[in-house]
Amino acid sequence: MEDNETIVRKAGPDDAESLVAIYSHYVENTAVSFEYVTPSVQEFRSRIENTVRKYPYLVVESGGKIRGYAYAGPLGVRAAFAWSCEVSIYIARDARRCGYGRKLYEALENELRQMGIRNMFASIASPVSEDDPFITGDSEMFHGRLGFRKCGEFHKCGFKFGHWYNLIWMEKSVGPVHTLSE
Repeated sequence: MEDNETIVRKAGPDDAESLVAIYSHYVENTAVSFEYVTPSVQEFRSRIENTVRKYPYLVVESGGKIRGYAYAGPLGVRAAFAWSCEVSIYIARDARRCGYGRKLYEALENELRQMGIRNMFASIASPVSEDDPFITGDSEMFHGRLGFRKCGEFHKCGFKFGHWYNLIWMEKSVGPVHTLSE
């Protein structure tokens, strides 16, 4: 449950161990992440360092403990993608449905808007069958509640735990349309 001690702050390399602990559940027990092996703390530290060179990487803390994290990254490598980004979020298993995800995404959206980002995109693993034991539709519903809308789907593009998974794309417009001449 949320309390007055809840803060959202910038992530740093020293947070890597806590973030790996959160992420490992998703890698090892779910199809939410398409990674098969949990990255090392050093690999995660490198990922954070690379991301914060250009994009925000945030954590939410409550009671002095990291409860989740969210970050942005490039949507594509071409110059025309400069006003769009891909976003990701992970919440500790025991901290879901406590408002931490909303706090993180609101803070991330504000930072991205200040950077001049126009569109946020989320790629979300999606079950092929409704009774899949490794994934639910929770992420799609969460993003929908925050104003994202489904804009595309790749069918059976990920394979994990002996099951095929779809990948859906959701988008949210967060900034004004502008041109380079403005």
